[in-house]
Amino acid sequence: MINKTEKEDKAKNPATEKTADEIFKEFREISISEFFRKNRTQLGYSGKARNLTTIIHELVTNALDACEECEIFPEIEAKIERQDNEHYKFFCNDNAYGIPKEHIGDVFGKMLAGTKFHRNVQMRGQQGLGVSGVTMFCQMTTGKPIKVITKTKVECIEAKIMIDVSANKPIIVEEKNCELNLFTSTGTIIEGECKEAIYINNESGVFEYLRRTAIANPHAKITFTDTDGKNTVFERTGSEILKKPKEIKPHPRGINIDDLIRLSKRENISISSFLIHSLSRVTQDKINELRSMLGNELNFDKKANEMTWQDAEKIINAFKSIKFLAPSSEGLRTIGEENIKRALTAIVNPEILFVITRKPSVHSGGYAFQVECALCYGGNAGRRTSEGKVKSEIMRFANSVPLLFDNGECLITKAIYDIEWKKYEIKDFDNSPVTIFVNVVSTYIPYASAGKQSISYEEEIFKEVKYGLMDAGRNISGYISKKKNAETEKTRLKILKDYAMPCSDAVSILTAGSYDEIYVKFNKVIETKYKDIKNEDEEKEENTDMNKLNNSDNNSNNKSDSNSDNNSDNNSDNNSDNAYNNSNNNSNNS
Repeated sequence: MINKTEKEDKAKNPATEKTADEIFKEFREISISEFFRKNRTQLGYSGKARNLTTIIHELVTNALDACEECEIFPEIEAKIERQDNEHYKFFCNDNAYGIPKEHIGDVFGKMLAGTKFHRNVQMRGQQGLGVSGVTMFCQMTTGKPIKVITKTKVECIEAKIMIDVSANKPIIVEEKNCELNLFTSTGTIIEGECKEAIYINNESGVFEYLRRTAIANPHAKITFTDTDGKNTVFERTGSEILKKPKEIKPHPRGINIDDLIRLSKRENISISSFLIHSLSRVTQDKINELRSMLGNELNFDKKANEMTWQDAEKIINAFKSIKFLAPSSEGLRTIGEENIKRALTAIVNPEILFVITRKPSVHSGGYAFQVECALCYGGNAGRRTSEGKVKSEIMRFANSVPLLFDNGECLITKAIYDIEWKKYEIKDFDNSPVTIFVNVVSTYIPYASAGKQSISYEEEIFKEVKYGLMDAGRNISGYISKKKNAETEKTRLKILKDYAMPCSDAVSILTAGSYDEIYVKFNKVIETKYKDIKNEDEEKEENTDMNKLNNSDNNSNNKSDSNSDNNSDNNSDNNSDNAYNNSNNNSNNS
């Protein structure tokens, strides 16, 4: 009988046997940029059309954030040029305050570097991956650096940048100073080339991304030049600069043990003072509650930087039993109902729309968030297919950034399809002239991936999106019902008028009465019954005549460069034309 040792000896092959040192000879550390180089789909680069949209998305997002940090109206220009098959050159420039020379390399050539990730503040970007991901994608597909020209108030720098993928460090290929007077204002210009891309003008393309960005950012002016040289201007529809996002402290319900330990190492004050100073909604009364709960288990007078894991664990567990106020909504910045109405009217041009803003709430235990919803119906609402059919349109946003991809996995989409739209007079949602707008704002958006194109499921956010759309749905339901009733009444009126003549003739024969008198009486009864409908039709005719007159006046005012109110309205309509490109002036003025 063969014992265990003999079996193990026979199973070994001396020729191929390796030692532990030989096995671990291949062990090495990889950088974050090397990881994303092999997993670029996690950054959103997962298809030829999507690649180009992702590049413009990252550049425009950074530009908007930069302008809002400076508290100025954003003016952004984007341009795409076709170089060859699946080979494009792109440009993007903004009017922010520029980038200091010492930070240019890290901004464009180092992943997980930025001004956002470490701050509990509502901003579009979060991880510090986006724009450096653009540099890496261009480098991977063309072998070329991206070119950056940035002007601050004191200097103007031109640089060509690549990424040292193995070390996650920037490579400054070329750098030089430029004359300050070459540019009229401060700002940054980014130019690059990419392959494995294609420009398509569809609902997930660059044009649609910028169209939706203009809707969610009415304070911005965005100019886009496509591959055919066609220039589109999405004019500013908002008159106020959005307030600068306010950084807020972590909430006790949204912090874990490791977070608390990390924060405590920075403070040389007592634990009680540290908790009040570093966390929101923690007052002296809450500290007293903690003291009574923990008793002698924790010394609150001990220095915070001496806090142990066990101390932090006791505090976090005690937090779960204490009632805290919800996180402050001061750090949330919504678009605003009036701004959304103006933007959707100018760009979508629906027959009717309703906007709902839900009250601030909390997700994931301690992150404040708020939901804005809009429901557009009729007119140019919905999307048109190549066959000319009308389909419903869903516009998803997170912190005012359009989410074009991963639609089916997104919390917003799931909330929309969880609603029974038939209850709101929308019998076939997918084939109705409906545009739905949903914007989720928060200091922390729970994205499903680093590509930031869908929101993962959080019950609190799901409910707020659903309830907001149901509120808007009730308003739309009332409007559709009134419209259907009015159409029914008009049909009845038409039928009665059609039968008035033969009925008058028949009655005159039976009664030997005057046909003319009987016909007049018939019409009088009909007009009395349907007086409101007749008045509505007359009012519409008057409005049509007035619009024609206004159009004529506006045209003459435009020729004379008048600054009257009519001219202002006409300019607004022209802006809408530039943005949507499928409406004429008469329909916009009406």
